[in-house]
Amino acid sequence: MADWLVDMKRNHTRRSLVISYLSLRRTIGILGITFPVILAIGYLIAGGEGIRPSISSYYHTPMRDVYVGVSCGVALFLFTYKGYDSRDAITGNLAGLFNLAVVFLPSSDTWIGTIHEIVAALFFLTLAYFSIFLFTRGTGFSNKRKRKRNRIYRICGYIMVACTVLASVYMGSSRLQLLYSVYHPLFWLETIALWAFGFSWLTKGRMLLRDVKQSYVPLRFWFSAKGR
Repeated sequence: MADWLVDMKRNHTRRSLVISYLSLRRTIGILGITFPVILAIGYLIAGGEGIRPSISSYYHTPMRDVYVGVSCGVALFLFTYKGYDSRDAITGNLAGLFNLAVVFLPSSDTWIGTIHEIVAALFFLTLAYFSIFLFTRGTGFSNKRKRKRNRIYRICGYIMVACTVLASVYMGSSRLQLLYSVYHPLFWLETIALWAFGFSWLTKGRMLLRDVKQSYVPLRFWFSAKGR
Protein backbone atom coordinates (compact mmCIF):
# COMPACT_ATOMS: atom_id res chain seq x y z
CA MET A 1 0.00 0.00 0.00
CA ALA A 2 2.82 2.37 0.85
CA ASP A 3 4.41 1.78 -2.54
CA TRP A 4 1.09 2.46 -4.21
CA LEU A 5 0.72 5.77 -2.39
CA VAL A 6 4.25 6.77 -3.39
CA ASP A 7 3.45 5.90 -7.02
CA MET A 8 0.27 7.97 -6.88
CA LYS A 9 2.10 10.91 -5.36
CA ARG A 10 4.81 10.77 -8.02
CA ASN A 11 2.18 10.49 -10.71
CA HIS A 12 0.34 13.51 -9.31
CA THR A 13 3.60 15.50 -9.34
CA ARG A 14 4.31 14.51 -12.93
CA ARG A 15 0.78 15.41 -13.97
CA SER A 16 1.08 18.81 -12.27
CA LEU A 17 4.30 19.50 -14.16
CA VAL A 18 2.73 18.38 -17.43
CA ILE A 19 -0.29 20.62 -16.86
CA SER A 20 2.02 23.56 -16.13
CA TYR A 21 3.98 23.01 -19.34
CA LEU A 22 0.82 22.51 -21.36
CA SER A 23 -0.63 25.75 -19.97
CA LEU A 24 2.59 27.59 -20.78
CA ARG A 25 2.61 26.29 -24.35
CA ARG A 26 -1.04 27.15 -24.84
CA THR A 27 -0.53 30.66 -23.50
CA ILE A 28 2.37 31.24 -25.88
CA GLY A 29 0.31 29.89 -28.77
CA ILE A 30 -2.72 32.05 -28.00
CA LEU A 31 -0.57 35.18 -27.70
CA GLY A 32 1.12 34.42 -31.02
CA ILE A 33 -2.16 34.00 -32.88
CA THR A 34 -4.04 36.92 -31.34
CA PHE A 35 -1.14 39.42 -31.32
CA PRO A 36 -1.48 40.82 -34.89
CA VAL A 37 -5.29 40.79 -34.64
CA ILE A 38 -5.25 42.77 -31.39
CA LEU A 39 -2.83 45.32 -32.83
CA ALA A 40 -4.76 45.80 -36.09
CA ILE A 41 -8.21 46.09 -34.46
CA GLY A 42 -6.94 48.22 -31.58
CA TYR A 43 -5.29 50.60 -34.03
CA LEU A 44 -8.55 51.06 -35.93
CA ILE A 45 -10.48 51.62 -32.70
CA ALA A 46 -7.88 54.21 -31.67
CA GLY A 47 -8.63 56.17 -34.85
CA GLY A 48 -6.04 54.74 -37.22
CA GLU A 49 -6.73 54.01 -40.85
CA GLY A 50 -6.10 50.69 -42.54
CA ILE A 51 -3.26 48.29 -41.78
CA ARG A 52 0.24 49.35 -40.82
CA PRO A 53 3.20 48.32 -43.03
CA SER A 54 4.45 45.77 -40.48
CA ILE A 55 3.77 44.37 -37.02
CA SER A 56 6.73 46.33 -35.63
CA SER A 57 5.41 49.61 -36.99
CA TYR A 58 2.60 49.53 -34.43
CA TYR A 59 5.29 50.56 -31.96
CA HIS A 60 4.91 54.09 -33.40
CA THR A 61 1.14 54.20 -32.88
CA PRO A 62 -1.24 54.44 -29.90
CA MET A 63 -0.90 50.62 -29.72
CA ARG A 64 2.69 50.96 -28.54
CA ASP A 65 1.99 49.86 -24.95
CA VAL A 66 0.07 46.80 -26.15
CA TYR A 67 2.84 45.94 -28.61
CA VAL A 68 5.54 46.19 -25.95
CA GLY A 69 3.47 44.47 -23.26
CA VAL A 70 2.47 41.42 -25.30
CA SER A 71 5.95 41.06 -26.81
CA CYS A 72 7.58 41.18 -23.39
CA GLY A 73 5.01 38.68 -22.13
CA VAL A 74 5.89 36.23 -24.90
CA ALA A 75 9.59 36.78 -24.19
CA LEU A 76 9.02 36.05 -20.50
CA PHE A 77 7.20 32.81 -21.28
CA LEU A 78 9.98 31.77 -23.66
CA PHE A 79 12.60 32.47 -20.98
CA THR A 80 10.56 30.39 -18.54
CA TYR A 81 10.16 27.46 -20.94
CA LYS A 82 12.71 24.72 -20.17
CA GLY A 83 11.30 21.82 -22.15
CA TYR A 84 12.91 18.40 -21.95
CA ASP A 85 16.61 19.21 -22.03
CA SER A 86 19.18 21.96 -22.49
CA ARG A 87 18.36 22.41 -26.18
CA ASP A 88 14.83 23.51 -25.35
CA ALA A 89 16.06 25.88 -22.64
CA ILE A 90 18.79 27.41 -24.82
CA THR A 91 16.45 27.84 -27.79
CA GLY A 92 13.78 29.39 -25.56
CA ASN A 93 16.30 31.82 -24.08
CA LEU A 94 17.53 32.81 -27.54
CA ALA A 95 13.99 33.33 -28.80
CA GLY A 96 13.17 35.44 -25.76
CA LEU A 97 16.34 37.50 -26.21
CA PHE A 98 15.66 38.09 -29.90
CA ASN A 99 12.08 39.05 -29.11
CA LEU A 100 13.19 41.65 -26.56
CA ALA A 101 15.72 43.01 -29.06
CA VAL A 102 12.92 43.39 -31.62
CA VAL A 103 10.89 45.39 -29.10
CA PHE A 104 13.60 47.66 -27.72
CA LEU A 105 15.35 48.21 -31.05
CA PRO A 106 12.28 49.46 -32.96
CA SER A 107 12.00 49.73 -36.72
CA SER A 108 13.43 52.94 -38.15
CA ASP A 109 15.47 54.31 -41.06
CA THR A 110 18.71 54.24 -39.05
CA TRP A 111 21.18 51.47 -38.19
CA ILE A 112 18.86 50.50 -35.37
CA GLY A 113 16.26 49.59 -37.97
CA THR A 114 18.76 47.34 -39.71
CA ILE A 115 19.53 45.50 -36.47
CA HIS A 116 15.79 45.28 -35.83
CA GLU A 117 15.26 43.46 -39.14
CA ILE A 118 18.12 41.04 -38.44
CA VAL A 119 16.97 40.08 -34.94
CA ALA A 120 13.37 39.78 -36.15
CA ALA A 121 14.51 37.25 -38.76
CA LEU A 122 16.53 35.40 -36.11
CA PHE A 123 13.49 35.36 -33.82
CA PHE A 124 11.28 33.67 -36.41
CA LEU A 125 14.02 31.24 -37.44
CA THR A 126 14.49 30.25 -33.79
CA LEU A 127 10.76 29.62 -33.49
CA ALA A 128 10.93 27.55 -36.68
CA TYR A 129 13.75 25.51 -35.13
CA PHE A 130 11.48 24.79 -32.18
CA SER A 131 8.77 23.42 -34.48
CA ILE A 132 10.90 21.49 -36.96
CA PHE A 133 13.60 19.99 -34.74
CA LEU A 134 12.53 20.11 -31.08
CA PHE A 135 8.77 19.54 -31.07
CA THR A 136 9.10 16.55 -33.42
CA ARG A 137 11.26 14.51 -31.07
CA GLY A 138 9.76 11.35 -29.62
CA THR A 139 8.46 12.28 -26.18
CA GLY A 140 5.52 9.98 -25.61
CA PHE A 141 3.31 7.46 -27.30
CA SER A 142 4.52 6.82 -30.84
CA ASN A 143 1.10 6.64 -32.44
CA LYS A 144 -0.80 8.17 -35.34
CA ARG A 145 -1.61 11.31 -33.37
CA LYS A 146 2.05 11.92 -32.61
CA ARG A 147 2.92 11.50 -36.28
CA LYS A 148 0.13 13.90 -37.24
CA ARG A 149 1.37 16.42 -34.69
CA ASN A 150 4.87 16.11 -36.12
CA ARG A 151 3.52 16.95 -39.57
CA ILE A 152 1.81 20.02 -38.14
CA TYR A 153 5.02 21.10 -36.41
CA ARG A 154 7.06 20.75 -39.59
CA ILE A 155 4.49 22.52 -41.75
CA CYS A 156 4.31 25.41 -39.27
CA GLY A 157 8.11 25.56 -39.09
CA TYR A 158 8.52 25.62 -42.86
CA ILE A 159 5.85 28.33 -43.13
CA MET A 160 7.83 30.46 -40.66
CA VAL A 161 11.04 29.91 -42.63
CA ALA A 162 9.32 30.74 -45.93
CA CYS A 163 7.75 33.91 -44.51
CA THR A 164 11.09 34.99 -43.06
CA VAL A 165 12.89 34.46 -46.38
CA LEU A 166 10.18 36.28 -48.36
CA ALA A 167 10.17 39.16 -45.88
CA SER A 168 13.96 39.45 -46.13
CA VAL A 169 13.78 39.48 -49.93
CA TYR A 170 11.07 42.14 -49.83
CA MET A 171 12.96 44.35 -47.39
CA GLY A 172 16.14 44.01 -49.44
CA SER A 173 14.51 45.13 -52.70
CA SER A 174 13.50 48.75 -53.12
CA ARG A 175 11.76 47.81 -56.35
CA LEU A 176 9.51 45.28 -54.64
CA GLN A 177 8.72 47.79 -51.92
CA LEU A 178 7.80 50.38 -54.54
CA LEU A 179 5.52 47.97 -56.38
CA TYR A 180 3.80 46.18 -53.53
CA SER A 181 3.98 48.40 -50.44
CA VAL A 182 0.34 49.37 -50.88
CA TYR A 183 -0.60 45.74 -50.07
CA HIS A 184 1.47 45.67 -46.87
CA PRO A 185 3.13 42.32 -47.65
CA LEU A 186 5.48 42.55 -44.67
CA PHE A 187 2.56 42.80 -42.25
CA TRP A 188 0.87 39.76 -43.79
CA LEU A 189 4.06 37.69 -43.90
CA GLU A 190 4.72 38.46 -40.24
CA THR A 191 1.10 37.71 -39.37
CA ILE A 192 1.17 34.34 -41.16
CA ALA A 193 4.46 33.49 -39.43
CA LEU A 194 2.96 34.39 -36.03
CA TRP A 195 -0.14 32.30 -36.75
CA ALA A 196 2.06 29.34 -37.70
CA PHE A 197 4.07 29.89 -34.52
CA GLY A 198 0.93 30.03 -32.40
CA PHE A 199 -0.69 27.03 -34.07
CA SER A 200 2.45 24.97 -33.50
CA TRP A 201 2.57 25.82 -29.79
CA LEU A 202 -1.15 25.18 -29.33
CA THR A 203 -0.62 21.75 -30.86
CA LYS A 204 2.32 21.16 -28.53
CA GLY A 205 0.06 22.23 -25.67
CA ARG A 206 -2.31 19.39 -26.61
CA MET A 207 -5.20 21.59 -27.60
CA LEU A 208 -5.12 19.58 -30.83
CA LEU A 209 -4.53 15.86 -31.43
CA ARG A 210 -4.17 14.98 -27.77
CA ASP A 211 -2.98 11.46 -26.94
CA VAL A 212 -6.03 9.51 -25.76
CA LYS A 213 -3.79 7.21 -23.71
CA GLN A 214 -2.77 10.07 -21.45
CA SER A 215 -6.14 9.97 -19.73
CA TYR A 216 -5.55 6.37 -18.65
CA VAL A 217 -2.32 6.99 -16.72
CA PRO A 218 -3.98 7.14 -13.26
CA LEU A 219 -5.84 3.86 -13.97
CA ARG A 220 -2.53 2.07 -14.43
CA PHE A 221 -1.62 2.81 -10.83
CA TRP A 222 -5.11 1.86 -9.64
CA PHE A 223 -5.08 -1.56 -11.25
CA SER A 224 -1.47 -2.23 -10.25
CA ALA A 225 -2.39 -1.34 -6.67
CA LYS A 226 -5.40 -3.68 -6.67
CA GLY A 227 -3.19 -6.45 -7.96
CA ARG A 228 -0.82 -6.18 -4.98
